[in-house]
Amino acid sequence: MKELKLSDFLNSVIEKNPCEKIFHQSVAEVASSIIPFINNHARYRNYKLLQSIVEPERAILFKVPWKDDLGRLQINKGYRVEMSSALGPYKGGLRFHPSVNLDSLKFLAFEQIFKNSLTSLPLGSGKGGSDFDPKGKTENEIMKFCQSFMIELHRYIGSSIDVPAGDIGVGGREIGFLFGQYSRLTKNKKGGALTGKGFGWGGSILRPEATGYGVVYFTDALLSARNNSIQGKRVAVSGFGNVAWGATKKATELGAKVITLSGPDGYVYDPDGVQGDKIDYMLELRQSNEDIIQPYAKKYGAKFYPNKRPWEVKADIAIPCAIQNEMDENDAKNIIQNKYLCVVEGANMPCTLGAIKMFNKAKIPHTPGKASNAGGVSVSGLEMVQNSIHLRWTHEEIDQRLKLIMNNIHDTCEKYGKANDGYIDYTKGANIGGFVRIADAMIQQGLV
Repeated sequence: MKELKLSDFLNSVIEKNPCEKIFHQSVAEVASSIIPFINNHARYRNYKLLQSIVEPERAILFKVPWKDDLGRLQINKGYRVEMSSALGPYKGGLRFHPSVNLDSLKFLAFEQIFKNSLTSLPLGSGKGGSDFDPKGKTENEIMKFCQSFMIELHRYIGSSIDVPAGDIGVGGREIGFLFGQYSRLTKNKKGGALTGKGFGWGGSILRPEATGYGVVYFTDALLSARNNSIQGKRVAVSGFGNVAWGATKKATELGAKVITLSGPDGYVYDPDGVQGDKIDYMLELRQSNEDIIQPYAKKYGAKFYPNKRPWEVKADIAIPCAIQNEMDENDAKNIIQNKYLCVVEGANMPCTLGAIKMFNKAKIPHTPGKASNAGGVSVSGLEMVQNSIHLRWTHEEIDQRLKLIMNNIHDTCEKYGKANDGYIDYTKGANIGGFVRIADAMIQQGLV
C-alpha cells in the first residue's frame, strides 16, 4: 500500500468538513505526528485507521427550549458528538458556553480519543454541550435549562453506552440538575450514566480537583525526568476555573508558588503566591458567574493587568488552564525569553501550532492537553468503576491511582516522543502513544 501523504489527508478532511477550522487545526496537529509513524509501520499502513478515527460514529444536534424567570421562551442548541467506542463507552464532558458549536465539539471529541486512550482505562470518546451561557442566569434558570437539555440527551447516554461529565460551564451543580432529570426520565438511580456527581450520591472524591491535580503530577514527572522537581518553582497559571483551581491547590501543596491567574478581563500577578484562603476565593469567583478575575486583585492587593495574558510574567513553569488557542507566538516568545523550564497544558489545545513549533525549536518541553490534563477523565473513569462495584475509595486511594496514571502517561509520551538527541517531543509521544492503543483495538475488532 502506498504511503499516506499529510497534505492529501488534510485536504480530504477539509473537503469533508468545510468551515470547521478548530477541528482542522486539531487533526493537523495529530496527523503530522501519526502519518510518519503509520508510513513506517506496515501493520497500521494497511488500514485506513486515521481516516476512520477522524469521522464521528454519531453526531447529535437538538433543540433545547426553556423558559427564563420572566416566563419568556428561550431556545438553545444542544449537541453530543460520539466520536469513538473502540475502547469502551463514549466518555467526555459537556460544555455550556456561547462558543460551543459542532466545530469546537468535534475538535474536543477528537482530542478525547487520544486522551482517554493514554489513560489505559476502558473509555471511548465523546463530547457535548450547548451554546447556553450560564453567566448572568439564576439558579432556577440553569436548572430549567439542564432539565430541558436532558429530556433529549437521555435517549443517547447510559453507563455502557455514553457517560458524559462536566466541562466549562458545567460543574457539580449542573451535573446534579442533569442527573436528577435523567433519573426521573429513566428511573435509573445507579448513577453510572454521568460522572462528576456529588460525593453523597455516587460521585468520587477528588473529581473536582482531578484535572488540575493531574496536570501538576505530570509537570512533576516531567521535571523529575530532568533531575528536578516542582518544589520551589514559580508557576504562571491562566484561568481561574476548575482546572486552574486544582492545579493551584496541588502545586502549592508540593511546594511551588502560583503567581498568576487570569480571566477574559485580564490577569492578576500575586508575587506572594495564591495560597490559603486565596485558593478558596477562586471558588467564590467561579460561582459568581461573573467570569472576571479583577475582584481577586481588589481583595488581596494584587496587581491587575486588564486585557492581557499572564505569559509576560517571569516564572519557571507555564500552565495554561483557560481555553483553546490562548497562547500564541508572541506569548511563546515571552516564555522563551524568560527561560521557562516547561509549558504544561491544563486546557484543551491552549497553544497554537505556531507557539508549539517555537517551543520545540527552543527545546522548551511542551506537553499537549491530551496527555497532561487527562487527570479529570481518569478520575471519571475511576468513578465509573466505583459506581459499578458499589464501593467508595478514600482520598488517598484516588490520589495514588491518579498519580500513577499520570506518571504512566508521561512514560508513554517519553517512549514514543524521545528523539536521538534526548529531547522529548511530548506532542508526538502523546499522539503516537494514544494512536497505537486505539489502532490495535480497531484492527482486532474489525471496525474498519
